[in-house]
Amino acid sequence: MTKQFHGDHLIAGRRVPGPARFASAPVSGAPLQVSEGTGAEVAQAVEAAEAAFASFGWTSRAERAALLEAIADAIEARAAEITAIGVAETGLPEARLEGERGRTTGQLRLFASHIREGTYLDRRVDAALPDRQPLPRPEIRMIQRPLGPVAVFGASNFPLAFSTAGGDTASALAAGCPVVVKGHPAHPGTGEIVAEAIAEAIARQGMEPGVFSLVQGSTREVGAALVTHPLIRAVGFTGSLGGGKALFDLCAGRPEPIPFFGELGSVNPMFLLPGALAARGDQIGQGWAGSLTMGAGQFCTNPGVVVVTDSPEADAFVAAAKAALAAVPEQVMLTEGIASAYRAGRDRVAATAGVQQVLTSTCDLRNATPYLYETTGSEWLANAALGEEVFGPLGLIVRVADAAEMRQVAESLQGQLTCALHMEPGDTVQARGLMPVLERKAGRVLANGFPTGVEVCDAMVHGGPYPASTNFGATSVGTLAIRRFLRPVCYQNIPAELLPEDLRDQ
Repeated sequence: MTKQFHGDHLIAGRRVPGPARFASAPVSGAPLQVSEGTGAEVAQAVEAAEAAFASFGWTSRAERAALLEAIADAIEARAAEITAIGVAETGLPEARLEGERGRTTGQLRLFASHIREGTYLDRRVDAALPDRQPLPRPEIRMIQRPLGPVAVFGASNFPLAFSTAGGDTASALAAGCPVVVKGHPAHPGTGEIVAEAIAEAIARQGMEPGVFSLVQGSTREVGAALVTHPLIRAVGFTGSLGGGKALFDLCAGRPEPIPFFGELGSVNPMFLLPGALAARGDQIGQGWAGSLTMGAGQFCTNPGVVVVTDSPEADAFVAAAKAALAAVPEQVMLTEGIASAYRAGRDRVAATAGVQQVLTSTCDLRNATPYLYETTGSEWLANAALGEEVFGPLGLIVRVADAAEMRQVAESLQGQLTCALHMEPGDTVQARGLMPVLERKAGRVLANGFPTGVEVCDAMVHGGPYPASTNFGATSVGTLAIRRFLRPVCYQNIPAELLPEDLRDQ
């Protein structure tokens, strides 16, 4: 049976049509007519979330774990529908969407397991010391508690894993926080199906429907209304630096500021050390080309910059990368806006003094083709704009004179999601000199690999110093992501019957 798309908001379990509509822009098929969100729908959703928090914030870990697993099951039950509409809306291949759906349901189930285990609560108890001199000590207990309603913004480049039921939503629900999602206008149909799956799971678990709402919209006004609503307690965002910074400023400018956990962008530099370059420069060049062009380069961990010591081995690396990139066919980009920004970024890099073209191609309309440029370490250090992200399959090679200049380039970097080293055992001394710099610049440092592909696990950090993210102490991937939506509460001499259940028997 074919899914009928309504294009409405889904607020506290009910379809709510908006007074105005916008037309989506799918890669294939007819546009959908989608409700345009306003402050009225935002207020309705947030107020329902606040009402639901009165019960949801005090549910047991077992109840929330069961909800997360029910959401995963409901999404899997709609697998064919999700893949079909996702392909039409985004142009992503079926295999990519199927893999992303597995990641989405996998992280829901991972958080279910994580909260059942319970160590994330960081429970601490200091027993009373009534006989201590000169003053007695009261009994003091501490536990992590949920913040309240959370706003989540769907991402353009991951219509499932970073959108309606993505990591931000999963971690917030696991923490006990109701969620209001601002759907991404690039894939409203996908968002609607997933939202219906979440609502169905909430109903089956007998929970308040205000635990989750989806507000559609194509304007900045609806996002602004969401983050400035006084009942929203935190925001999860994945998107552009410009859009994220604007929302971040709104959160900071509220009468009561709230945390904005934005993942905004990164060039994810790779440092190729001499031993690795000599031993396997061709292999690294080919691997980099694959990573750079994966998904038309529309990954937040896309490795857009390579730093290499100028040498004949560097020439061989460049030749291998160029040949591999030249063989990559054009790929459709997620939105016309992303394609336009990619072309603008290409033009900016190409026009920068000291930058030479290695590989050019044609990037037309919504399709993307790879570009490759190179520059020197001195030119890089003289022009900070070369360190700005170009979202798409564009690579920049920085040829440095020696190890000292390579370290200077590393020190000049803005905050990054990732930094990578390619090294052999003989490169250890130089790598050791780079590590103190790289770990201050990035949330994840890796060796002999490519950063595309973010493992969802306990130890993962997907975040970094600004502008990679707005909060360097947080991650948007992995179980540590739950900490964004919790706060420590201390209980002093509180009777056991008044304590949170998880703190009573410690």
